[in-house]
Amino acid sequence: MDKLAKYGSLAGRRVFVTGGGSGIGEAIVSAFVAQGAVVAFVDIVADASEALVARLTASLESGPQCTRHAPLFRYCDITDIPALQATMAELADKLGDFDVVVNNAANDQRHQIGDVTPAYYDERIAINQRPMFFTVQAALEGMKRRGGGSVINFSSMSFHAKNPGYPVYAATKAAVTGLTRCLARDLGPFNIRVNTVTPGWVMTQRQVELWLDEAGEAEIRRAQCLPGKLMSEDIAAMVLFLAADDSKMCTAQDFVVDAGWT
Repeated sequence: MDKLAKYGSLAGRRVFVTGGGSGIGEAIVSAFVAQGAVVAFVDIVADASEALVARLTASLESGPQCTRHAPLFRYCDITDIPALQATMAELADKLGDFDVVVNNAANDQRHQIGDVTPAYYDERIAINQRPMFFTVQAALEGMKRRGGGSVINFSSMSFHAKNPGYPVYAATKAAVTGLTRCLARDLGPFNIRVNTVTPGWVMTQRQVELWLDEAGEAEIRRAQCLPGKLMSEDIAAMVLFLAADDSKMCTAQDFVVDAGWT
């Protein structure tokens, strides 16, 4: 990890992350803290989130104090848009306007076509799609005051690969591309960049516990161009690049990190 890129432009940059308490989100929060960014994140998994804050805070006590900052966690259900935006406002008031918004939170719950009700469909949109727009809305005026910013929306390779068993989830993730591209056009004049990150099958604890079996191992070997398993840190590395000034002319794009699966 010590040999990976260090982005000087991220030092002191204010970052907001949804779903930052575990999995890919945990890796994103940790990576930004290591870069010296000021990070706030929300999640509904309080124990894991508080443990992450404690772990990262402890690491600061044994490392350089002047360049790293302990992250802030707030419990928030992102399906409650007024609560989400109020939480963002409170955090921005405490830390300053956000430079970066990372829309990472999602839930890839499996479902069969015949079992889907209108209420379930709406719930999937409320988790996987709707919050992305409203985090941007909440951060927009602050980014304008800052003279620009970076929004990073998370899609999924699931719809590219035509995966079975979660068509509504795949639909919400396909919609991310359209949201990103149109927001990029609207926000570009304010020097706000909007991009999509599309992960492949990332070996988070949830994925390993629920779905990684012998058949899954074989599918990874068959489908990926690259050997080995895709890890949360691989996704976080792309997020750092898109948040940093190194990507200052990248917008409206979809950056796929899937080891060549799709």
